[in-house]
Amino acid sequence: METKSNDIEIIKIQLTSNYKVISLNMEGITNEESMIFPNGEANCMNWIFGHLIYIRNAFLNVLGEESVWDNEKFSCYNRGEIPLNRKEEFVTFEELKSYLKESQDKLEAKLNILESFVPETVEDISVLSYHEAYHSGQMGYLRRILGKPGAIK
Repeated sequence: METKSNDIEIIKIQLTSNYKVISLNMEGITNEESMIFPNGEANCMNWIFGHLIYIRNAFLNVLGEESVWDNEKFSCYNRGEIPLNRKEEFVTFEELKSYLKESQDKLEAKLNILESFVPETVEDISVLSYHEAYHSGQMGYLRRILGKPGAIK
């Protein structure tokens, strides 16, 4: 039996854990609720979710895979954008869920066949994995702000 490199196993576990946390935090959130900007300016759940997928595409690209969407078309979710100014470009929460699932499937498939990471990509992979955990936590707080019970028990 062949064993995977520990670094690949760590990233697989992190991606699976993040996927579960993101999915739980989205349960029961309507598209309308996802578009609420707390305090009239803080990032809404739709943007944070879309931003997670935008950056997952960078993760896929680092691993040599194609993005699940056209980054130009979805540039409203890019880092540095002002979400409040581009909210008319956001796609529905349900559409984002399908992109998340597609990105998860592609990432898992790629990690299942990789034997090791290209050394030059290790820093990017580490930062991208951390980035996802950071925003996953924000979604938990946004869920509470929207008046929903905590999803992580």
